[in-house]
Amino acid sequence: QVDLVESGGGLVQLGGTLRLSCTASGSMSTIWSLGWYRQAPGKTRELVGLVTNGGNIEYGDAVKGRSTISRDFAKNTVDLQMDHLRREDTAVYYCNAYNNRHREDYWGQGSQVTVSA
Repeated sequence: QVDLVESGGGLVQLGGTLRLSCTASGSMSTIWSLGWYRQAPGKTRELVGLVTNGGNIEYGDAVKGRSTISRDFAKNTVDLQMDHLRREDTAVYYCNAYNNRHREDYWGQGSQVTVSA
Protein backbone atom coordinates (compact mmCIF):
# COMPACT_ATOMS: atom_id res chain seq x y z
CA GLN A 1 0.00 0.00 0.00
CA VAL A 2 1.21 3.48 -0.88
CA ASP A 3 -0.31 6.71 0.41
CA LEU A 4 0.00 9.94 -1.54
CA VAL A 5 -0.56 13.39 -0.07
CA GLU A 6 -0.79 16.33 -2.44
CA SER A 7 -0.34 20.03 -1.86
CA GLY A 8 -0.66 23.08 -4.06
CA GLY A 9 -3.16 23.93 -6.74
CA GLY A 10 -6.23 26.09 -6.37
CA LEU A 11 -6.93 29.20 -8.41
CA VAL A 12 -4.01 30.18 -10.63
CA GLN A 13 -3.58 33.01 -13.07
CA LEU A 14 -3.81 32.65 -16.82
CA GLY A 15 -0.25 32.71 -18.13
CA GLY A 16 1.12 32.10 -14.65
CA THR A 17 2.83 29.20 -12.93
CA LEU A 18 1.41 26.17 -11.16
CA ARG A 19 3.29 24.30 -8.49
CA LEU A 20 2.18 20.97 -7.08
CA SER A 21 3.91 18.70 -4.62
CA CYS A 22 3.22 15.12 -3.58
CA THR A 23 4.65 13.08 -0.72
CA ALA A 24 4.51 9.30 -0.90
CA SER A 25 4.70 6.87 1.99
CA GLY A 26 4.28 3.15 2.49
CA SER A 27 5.67 0.33 0.38
CA MET A 28 7.88 2.51 -1.78
CA SER A 29 10.17 -0.40 -2.72
CA THR A 30 7.36 -1.69 -4.94
CA ILE A 31 6.97 1.56 -6.86
CA TRP A 32 8.43 2.04 -10.34
CA SER A 33 7.33 5.63 -11.00
CA LEU A 34 5.92 8.72 -9.33
CA GLY A 35 4.12 11.36 -11.29
CA TRP A 36 1.12 13.50 -12.03
CA TYR A 37 -2.02 12.99 -14.10
CA ARG A 38 -4.97 15.28 -14.65
CA GLN A 39 -8.61 15.00 -15.59
CA ALA A 40 -10.68 17.84 -16.99
CA PRO A 41 -14.48 17.76 -16.98
CA GLY A 42 -15.80 15.42 -19.64
CA LYS A 43 -12.33 14.17 -20.55
CA THR A 44 -10.28 11.10 -19.76
CA ARG A 45 -7.41 11.20 -17.31
CA GLU A 46 -4.13 12.07 -19.01
CA LEU A 47 -0.47 12.02 -18.16
CA VAL A 48 1.13 15.27 -17.09
CA GLY A 49 4.54 13.89 -16.17
CA LEU A 50 6.28 11.07 -14.36
CA VAL A 51 9.73 10.07 -13.16
CA THR A 52 10.81 6.43 -13.11
CA ASN A 53 13.13 4.80 -10.59
CA GLY A 54 15.86 5.09 -13.18
CA GLY A 55 15.36 8.83 -13.41
CA ASN A 56 13.71 8.77 -16.81
CA ILE A 57 11.11 11.48 -17.32
CA GLU A 58 8.01 11.47 -19.49
CA TYR A 59 5.68 14.38 -20.18
CA GLY A 60 2.23 14.44 -21.68
CA ASP A 61 2.02 16.09 -25.07
CA ALA A 62 -0.25 18.86 -23.84
CA VAL A 63 2.28 20.11 -21.29
CA LYS A 64 5.58 19.25 -22.93
CA GLY A 65 7.93 22.19 -23.11
CA ARG A 66 6.30 24.20 -20.34
CA SER A 67 6.41 21.73 -17.46
CA THR A 68 9.14 20.51 -15.16
CA ILE A 69 8.80 17.47 -12.94
CA SER A 70 11.29 16.44 -10.32
CA ARG A 71 11.54 13.57 -7.87
CA ASP A 72 13.40 13.44 -4.59
CA PHE A 73 14.18 9.78 -4.01
CA ALA A 74 15.31 10.32 -0.43
CA LYS A 75 12.18 12.21 0.58
CA ASN A 76 9.78 10.26 -1.67
CA THR A 77 8.38 13.40 -3.16
CA VAL A 78 7.49 14.43 -6.68
CA ASP A 79 7.04 18.07 -7.64
CA LEU A 80 5.50 19.60 -10.71
CA GLN A 81 5.93 23.10 -12.06
CA MET A 82 3.90 24.20 -15.06
CA ASP A 83 4.44 27.57 -16.71
CA HIS A 84 2.46 29.63 -19.20
CA LEU A 85 -0.82 28.29 -17.90
CA ARG A 86 -3.77 28.06 -20.26
CA ARG A 87 -7.48 27.80 -19.58
CA GLU A 88 -7.39 24.21 -20.80
CA ASP A 89 -5.01 23.35 -17.94
CA THR A 90 -8.02 23.60 -15.64
CA ALA A 91 -8.51 20.12 -14.22
CA VAL A 92 -8.22 17.93 -11.17
CA TYR A 93 -4.58 16.92 -10.80
CA TYR A 94 -3.75 13.56 -9.27
CA CYS A 95 -0.48 12.32 -7.87
CA ASN A 96 0.26 8.79 -9.02
CA ALA A 97 2.50 5.95 -7.93
CA TYR A 98 2.79 2.92 -10.18
CA ASN A 99 3.74 -0.62 -9.23
CA ASN A 100 4.81 -2.18 -12.51
CA ARG A 101 5.19 -5.69 -11.09
CA HIS A 102 1.53 -5.91 -10.18
CA ARG A 103 0.40 -3.25 -12.65
CA GLU A 104 -1.22 -1.34 -9.84
CA ASP A 105 -1.85 2.38 -9.59
CA TYR A 106 -2.09 4.38 -6.42
CA TRP A 107 -3.73 7.80 -6.51
CA GLY A 108 -3.72 10.90 -4.39
CA GLN A 109 -6.92 12.60 -3.35
CA GLY A 110 -6.87 15.00 -6.29
CA SER A 111 -6.21 18.72 -6.36
CA GLN A 112 -8.46 21.11 -8.23
CA VAL A 113 -6.59 23.59 -10.40
CA THR A 114 -8.55 26.39 -12.02
CA VAL A 115 -6.86 28.74 -14.46
CA SER A 116 -8.50 32.13 -14.66
CA ALA A 117 -7.64 35.59 -15.89
